[in-house]
Amino acid sequence: MTFQESIQVCFQKYADFNGRAKKSEYWWFQLFLFLASLVLGIVGDMLSGIFALATILPTLAVGARRLHDTNKSGWFQLIWIIPILGWIYMIYLLVQDGDTAANLYGEPPAN
Repeated sequence: MTFQESIQVCFQKYADFNGRAKKSEYWWFQLFLFLASLVLGIVGDMLSGIFALATILPTLAVGARRLHDTNKSGWFQLIWIIPILGWIYMIYLLVQDGDTAANLYGEPPAN
């Protein structure tokens, strides 16, 4: 999945917490969020804050779909609340390869 495809898919599935997302979809979208926040932060803090609020649902949705790909519940995102150890564990979960077979959350994402 390319950078543009990832952004497009994540905004098309704005609040879709069902299904699975490949690593590339998740990480390209996170890169987009980081770069857009950086640029908007330079322009103005208010603009950056509005962007963060507008993208919180797709961020949580793609995170849940990414965890589904590793056969974990989307609720595992609550681990982000735990400082340092929670962050390390979440990054570990998010970089794992997804299941190649169907799991509880559906078929593997198409190439």
